[in-house]
Amino acid sequence: MTWDGNPNTYDVIVVGAGPAGLTAGIYLGRAKMRTLVLNEGPVGGQLVLTHEIANYPGVESISGYQLAATMKKQASTFGCTIRSNVAVTNFDLDGEVKTIEVNGKETFCAPAIILAMGGRSRMLSVPGEQEFKGKGISYCATCDGDFFQDKDIIVVGGGNSALEEAVSLTKYARSVTIVHQFDEFQAFAHAIEEARANAKISFIMQSTVTEFMGNGFLQSVKIRNLVSGEITERAIDGVFIFIGYVPNTEKFVGRVQLNSGGEVVVNSSLETNVQGVYAAGDSIQKKYRQVTTAVADGTIAALSAIGHLHNHRANQLEKAL
Repeated sequence: MTWDGNPNTYDVIVVGAGPAGLTAGIYLGRAKMRTLVLNEGPVGGQLVLTHEIANYPGVESISGYQLAATMKKQASTFGCTIRSNVAVTNFDLDGEVKTIEVNGKETFCAPAIILAMGGRSRMLSVPGEQEFKGKGISYCATCDGDFFQDKDIIVVGGGNSALEEAVSLTKYARSVTIVHQFDEFQAFAHAIEEARANAKISFIMQSTVTEFMGNGFLQSVKIRNLVSGEITERAIDGVFIFIGYVPNTEKFVGRVQLNSGGEVVVNSSLETNVQGVYAAGDSIQKKYRQVTTAVADGTIAALSAIGHLHNHRANQLEKAL
């Protein structure tokens, strides 16, 4: 639509290749928009860390990795160019045509941008956490579960991810103890019921892990009861932390409007405060974060960007007359 023969010129550039970014790519590619999808890590984002997805409409059960691979194939089939494991090193979102530089050497331009950077696992930020990351502390059951075969582990958190991954980890671990700061879980009823029904899972409520300890590898944790204040030390083989995500928006501070939590502020069309710049997925301000909501965001952002591109083309033609 805007291509001028320059191979680095696109109609839309999508930053992020999780479910939101890939869905945007599918819709844009199918609409014959010249589309580039850039991702700083492997394609799929947090989706590839999910062991099983059983609530995706029309699919009884599928791994996050498989779903991401299918989405990638669809986007590519419809003509999207997908670049993974590249670093966005600079960008300019002002003006009619925006530019994005990757790896400090390639610059791409497009009149519309969709930001779909997703998020990353939130840390407890307590003593020993940095020291034992990858040495007993994990944020991904799919990645590391089989390293804890017949081991005793702790899962920190009380949302859907924590409970679902705790159940998944019982396939490997001898025992799983869920440590949660509240007296009730913030998860769907089916996830709570499944966790409570699993004989390998026990619970420590109204408590939090305050320190990780070991000698080269994690060996024990300190747990504080938030009601009594009592601190106990517990020997443990591993800890999995599922306490939410932090949006990957640090690079965009001062460039698009963010809320106090670092989430991108968007309107009903998923447009940011910068014209021609849209955002979708876990990096935007919203209440629910599911694969289906990310897919919906990607759809809306893509359709909004297409409308913007039609207006952009009309303006170009008017100026040429």
